[in-house]
Amino acid sequence: MPASAAARLVFRRRSSSWPQHQLFWRAFSQRATKTKDVPAASAMVPSLELPPFDYVPPLYTGPASDEILAKRREYLSPSIMHLYKTPVNVVDGKMQYLFDDKGRRYLDAFGGIATVCCGHCHPDVVAAIVEQTKRLQHSTVLYLNHSIADFAEALASKLPGNLKVAFFTNSGTEANELAILIAKMYTGCHDVISLRNSYHGNATGTMAATAQSIWKFNVVQSGVHHAINPDPYRGIFGSEEEKYARDVQDIINFGTSGNVAAFVAEAIQGVGGIVEMTPGYLPLAYDMVRKAGGLCIADEVQAGFARVGSHFWGFETHGVVPDIVTVAKGIGNGIPLGAVVTTPEIAKALTQRNYFNTFGGNPVCTAAGLAVLRVIEKENLQENAFLVGSYLKQRLNSLQDKYDLIGDVRGKGLMLGVEFVTDRELKTPAKDETLHLLDQLKELGVLVGKGGYYGNVFRITPALCFTKEDADFLVDAMDYSLSRI
Repeated sequence: MPASAAARLVFRRRSSSWPQHQLFWRAFSQRATKTKDVPAASAMVPSLELPPFDYVPPLYTGPASDEILAKRREYLSPSIMHLYKTPVNVVDGKMQYLFDDKGRRYLDAFGGIATVCCGHCHPDVVAAIVEQTKRLQHSTVLYLNHSIADFAEALASKLPGNLKVAFFTNSGTEANELAILIAKMYTGCHDVISLRNSYHGNATGTMAATAQSIWKFNVVQSGVHHAINPDPYRGIFGSEEEKYARDVQDIINFGTSGNVAAFVAEAIQGVGGIVEMTPGYLPLAYDMVRKAGGLCIADEVQAGFARVGSHFWGFETHGVVPDIVTVAKGIGNGIPLGAVVTTPEIAKALTQRNYFNTFGGNPVCTAAGLAVLRVIEKENLQENAFLVGSYLKQRLNSLQDKYDLIGDVRGKGLMLGVEFVTDRELKTPAKDETLHLLDQLKELGVLVGKGGYYGNVFRITPALCFTKEDADFLVDAMDYSLSRI
């Protein structure tokens, strides 16, 4: 059947224990698309089926999407956005899947923004939360409780060197804010260096360290210098790490007193569009900063907790050991939990004054954190992230060979990005096409994230229990959607 002819396509999604769902899609004439050797028959695609999954969510009897949207508009801040033209009403989750109010199953390839580490409602994590909640939900760290101490010990065992003293927070923003404060108190300096295109949070200090105008309000943000981003794809020096690192030294020489408090960087920029650093850059930058008296902060909020696959921490892929590590998101599998981990010597800086966090390290959150660490070990999730992530990246690279709209495929493990451009040479961001593809994938049963300064990057950060069959379904859905642009 010619690609220009109208056709009705039926996509069937079967589950071993869930009624068959059908999506009826009317395919009209294909728009012009830049592809390589894509046959006309690509407009027709065989039935796409989610991998079998043995779970039936309970019947949903809550309010409909329209009612929820109306309440959001009236009672929630207008700054709270939602994805998709028609938002998904998510009411249930199990492992790497989400279910809407109609019982339809979706492959969750975003993982609550790189937060769901073990899988939605993992039974071990849920059990730890329920058991601790029944016994003691909250008191204060001013009293003794084994939960926080046990988790701190387990967390320290996963970190190199003398990184073993933890201070618990409720989020990544809080963790990064505290890390910057500790660095300033320890060094007696105030200048901080971060990277352009970075995102570290939305409080005063972290907003200053963030280097994307779309995430920065027009308030006083002083004392932070943003170095040229060592981005192999869009960076001005390509993959020449020494030229990028020279900018850090120039900032120290010409933008500060010659001494700095800290250098903070993500091993892979998450909100910035899953941007990897040029290999060899981070050791050079760390050396320059330490010679200027500064501390090196590794923001592991998104890349940490086995997500990169080859290593437990993103910074380990660069062969460095930071002075301070910040973690959140995957640390609690969805529970509000963050942490700053540093050396005993540096940790003493906080004793200059009183510092306290009411909810940081409460028994329920730290019990969840300990359960997450145990699940990662028990289920070999780091190895799975490496194996499945490598397979998925290989398949995404094949899509890049097929479609000119894909400018770059990057990332490690199950922290992958796909950047869309309308012109590969000029790297013109394909903003509209990205939004269209996002919606089309949702209709096919796949949820992915969107990021990058231009909003033209797919952020693929699923739970670490993601399978090769899930990867195939994701890529097949992308293939079909790309063929119809």
